[in-house]
Amino acid sequence: MMQYGPREIMTPFRPIPLDVPEGMAPNEFFNSAENLNDLVHNNGLLSNPENLLLYRKALGHSNEFDTSIIYNTSQCILDPLGRPVRRTQVPDNVRHVWSRMNQIIIEYMLEQYPDPEQWLVLAGEASLDATWPLTAPGVPSIRMLHNHFMVFDKAMLREAPFADTDNPNLTDGGQHSLFQAHMRDVYRAFFDELDFHILRPCNDGSCRIVLTGYPQGLPAWEIPGGVEALKEVRFWKEYDMILKGFIDFYRTFFTQVSTRNAPMPKRAYFPERIEEKLLFNNDFLKAAKMVRDRCIVDAKYANAIRWQPAFKQLIYRNDNGKLIVTISQNSIGNAITELLGVVVKRAPDAEAYEKAEPALIEKLLEVRKRLIAADLGEGIATPYWPAE
Repeated sequence: MMQYGPREIMTPFRPIPLDVPEGMAPNEFFNSAENLNDLVHNNGLLSNPENLLLYRKALGHSNEFDTSIIYNTSQCILDPLGRPVRRTQVPDNVRHVWSRMNQIIIEYMLEQYPDPEQWLVLAGEASLDATWPLTAPGVPSIRMLHNHFMVFDKAMLREAPFADTDNPNLTDGGQHSLFQAHMRDVYRAFFDELDFHILRPCNDGSCRIVLTGYPQGLPAWEIPGGVEALKEVRFWKEYDMILKGFIDFYRTFFTQVSTRNAPMPKRAYFPERIEEKLLFNNDFLKAAKMVRDRCIVDAKYANAIRWQPAFKQLIYRNDNGKLIVTISQNSIGNAITELLGVVVKRAPDAEAYEKAEPALIEKLLEVRKRLIAADLGEGIATPYWPAE
């Protein structure tokens, strides 16, 4: 009988020949223009005038299919703390191009991997909170907004050992989450007020990947129409609406944690909803007091809080072949795959990686052709592939 639970897989990679300068922390160097320049020339697939870079993940999650788009501002915003870390911070024309790139890549993945029983398909992004010091443990290595496109073989997941369910990276989106544990009804009610025309709320449990049992306890929405809906501008506006609602909730809560009876956050997206659903809700304010009181007496706890909005938002295919959107608050250093109960451990093994590399590169170059044909960028030549 099949047992269900989060899985831990091992993914081999080719060691990266990059030397971190003496006296510099690795995550400081990874945010530098020098490192991003290497990313372009050794792993870059496509770039465009909007500074969006499609690249092969050198330290990937999956060697079946794995690529990312990064908003590469390393050459034009040298201050890592000044770079955009979520979609709401990028110009409209960049977000428009980004959405089109997302739609084409997701469509390609679903074409190549049509069977939901065999393949786990996901696409999404995690915010990179620009308020933490660069040397803090767990801060993401590239402090720029980027998203991920991944496919996992479910047969591999079924054979993989179970992950430790107490791993904090697996629990931040479930019953152990601050929002879910203390403000579940308030949180859900706030999202229920969003004005959706395409997205439809999921019934509890219907959005989980049965094999892993994840996501757990998160608001989720089905995308009726599947991949065709991703071709509509309205869908991407609603996708951003989820993020804006999350940001309003997050900022309002931690503003109240920081300062008792604080005014509404400036530049809120849904001020009337905040006033009606949050600032006059006893459960919401009681939870804020609980966290504030602990911060005052527990320095380690207070230091671990991400005071500015930190999130993971993704589109994935469930077991029934439906496309689902969900969003979670981000914890320290966790990967977006863990939202679906997949823990990835990377192992340096050039020989094993090189066995998978030709098929992986073939798919990445094929999806690049589609992006170029749609006038979404120009190809980049590297030691591993030509520009066209």
